[in-house]
Amino acid sequence: MATKSHLKLTPIIFIIFISILTPQVHSQSDECGTETNSCNDKSGAVPLKVIAITTILVTSMIGVSLPLVTRSIPALHPDRNLFVIVKCFAAGIILATGFMHVLPDSFDMLSSNCLKENPWHKFPFSGFVAMLSAIVTLMVDSMATSIYSKRCRTGVIPDNGTVAAVEVDQEMAAVGAGHGHFHAHSHDIVKEGNGDSQLPRYRVVAMVLELGIIVHSVVIGLSLGASNNTCTIKGLVAALCFHQMFEGMGLGGCILQAEYKFMKKAIMVFFFSTTTPFGIAIGMALTKSYKENSPRSLITVGLLNASSAGLLIYMALVDLLAADFMGPKLQRSIKLQIKSYMAVLLGAGGMSVLAKWA
Repeated sequence: MATKSHLKLTPIIFIIFISILTPQVHSQSDECGTETNSCNDKSGAVPLKVIAITTILVTSMIGVSLPLVTRSIPALHPDRNLFVIVKCFAAGIILATGFMHVLPDSFDMLSSNCLKENPWHKFPFSGFVAMLSAIVTLMVDSMATSIYSKRCRTGVIPDNGTVAAVEVDQEMAAVGAGHGHFHAHSHDIVKEGNGDSQLPRYRVVAMVLELGIIVHSVVIGLSLGASNNTCTIKGLVAALCFHQMFEGMGLGGCILQAEYKFMKKAIMVFFFSTTTPFGIAIGMALTKSYKENSPRSLITVGLLNASSAGLLIYMALVDLLAADFMGPKLQRSIKLQIKSYMAVLLGAGGMSVLAKWA
C-alpha cells in the first residue's frame, strides 16, 4: 500500500516541480529577449532622445568650456587657490564616475543570467579588465610623457653641462663657505626647469583623460539611444546633463593647464561635447538590431565599461588628485588641503547620488 501511494504521489510532485520551473524559464527568456514593459514606447521615446541629444550637447559644451572662458577672471586663474579647489571637485566627480557608475554597470552586465555560466560567472572579468586598463594607462601615461618631454627638451630642461654645474654648486654649498650663493643659484635653475617641464605632463594628462571620457560617453549614449523605456530615459537625461557638465569641468581644467593653441582646444571641446549625442544617434539607428540584454551586447558593453572604469579611476587618483595633493602648493598649506579634501568629497558624493538614476 505504501508503495502504491508513493507511485500515485510521484506524478503530482513532478507536475508541481515543472510548474515551479516554468515561470522561471519564461522570465529568463523574456529578460534576455525582447522586453515587455508598460514603459516601452518606441514612438514616445524618439522625442525624448532628440531632447537628450540637444540638452546633453549644450551642457557638455558649457561644462568643458567654462574653465577655458573663465581664465580671464583673476580668481579662477590656474595659479589661484580657487582653481585648485574646483579642480579637486571635478576630480572627485571623475573618480565617482569610475567607481559608482561605470564599474558597477560592467559587473552587472558580465554577471547577467543571459550569459553562459562558463566562463562569465566563473571569473571576475570586470575587475580583471579594469586592472589591466589601469596598468595600460600607466604605461601610456609614462611613455607618452617621456617621449613628449624629449621633444620639448630644447630650451626647457637644462643640458648635461648645466646639470653638472648644478651638482658642483650643490657640493660646494655643502662644504661651507659659499653656501647661501650657490644653493640659491642651483635652486633657481631647478625651479625654472621643473616649472616648464610640467607642461608636457599636463598635455599628456589632458589627452589620456579625454580618451577615457570619450569611450565612456559613447557607451552611455549608445545605451540611451537603443532604449525605448520612456520611464528610464526621463530620469537618465537629467542625470547625464549634470554628469557631463561637471565631468567637462574637470577635463576643461586639464585642457587649460595644458596651454594648447586655440585650434587644439576647440577640437578637444568638440569631441567631448559630441561623443554622447553621437552615441545616442548610433543607438537610435541600431534600435532594431541592438538588444541591451543580448549576450553579444552585454559582453561588448561590459568589457568597454570595465576598461573605461580602470582608466578613469587611475587618472582621477594618480594624475589629478595625487599630483595636486603631493604638489608644493597644497603641501605648503594645511588649510588649502582641508578645503580641497572637502571639494573632493562633495564632488564624489554628488556623483554617487546620481548613480541612483544614471
